Amino acid sequence: MPISRPEQPVFRFAPSPNGLLHLGHALSAILNHDMATAMGGRFLLRIEDIDRTRCRPEFEAATFEDLAWLGLDWEEPVRRQSEHLGVYAAALERLNAMGLVYPAVMTRGEIRAAVAAAEAKGQAWPRDPDGTPLYPGRERGFTPDEQAALLASGRPYAWRLDMGEALRRAGGPLTWRETGSSQSGEAQSGEAASVVADPAAWGDVILSRSDAPSSYHLSVVVDDALQGITHVVRGRDLYHATSVHRLLQRLLGLPQPVYHHHRLVLGPDGRKLSKSNSDTGIASFRASGHRPADVRSMILGER
Repeated sequence: MPISRPEQPVFRFAPSPNGLLHLGHALSAILNHDMATAMGGRFLLRIEDIDRTRCRPEFEAATFEDLAWLGLDWEEPVRRQSEHLGVYAAALERLNAMGLVYPAVMTRGEIRAAVAAAEAKGQAWPRDPDGTPLYPGRERGFTPDEQAALLASGRPYAWRLDMGEALRRAGGPLTWRETGSSQSGEAQSGEAASVVADPAAWGDVILSRSDAPSSYHLSVVVDDALQGITHVVRGRDLYHATSVHRLLQRLLGLPQPVYHHHRLVLGPDGRKLSKSNSDTGIASFRASGHRPADVRSMILGER
């Protein structure tokens, strides 16, 4: 995997075309674009369209239209993940050759049942930072023959990272450089702060499924490295996921960007915006006669 070191800062905005962009996306895109401009760097647009069941061409076209209306420009060609599946497969195979992944077939129902049984006995089941119970890891110790039989059974499966073995192979503490919000949501001041990563909090994360060639975790670190991304600017909801990304970067020998996690744009109910909230969509603001400057004012406080 040839990785070049960029001579200037490189930022990216990487939406998934599974719905219309909303004000939260506008904040992230504008911050990336403006920070790249201020630093004399490059601004890239990446389309994360691996999920072919939800991603649609009309949403991709709408993304381009919304960003252009906001006054943003980006380099061509645009990278589409669906055109680079072999790269993610190669990264997964490299981890497999290192003995760090295993096929897992437990369904959500089976996981819930295992968790419920343990909790009924008074055992506290660990949960990830999003509140989801960690995977039981029933297949983690399977022999190669047992794994082959599992794959040949026809059951849907996912390739999961053996977190314990991966941390052992990583060979030491992991940190990342953060210039945005801290874990508590407070803004950092001054130079980049060093944040201690905690990948173990996520357990055996999914890296690929039989119906999806790559997970977000795997594809994002591979893409950022191949595109020479030096600064990852994204929402605070991905703050904890950075721990997993730092681990994968260490295992695959990839460079680490500087991270900047910004505040989220919340809806009237206090929750982060969803693509199903059409009233906060960029297209709806454009259709109602708002100007790009109005959107900037709403999310950045600019006049």
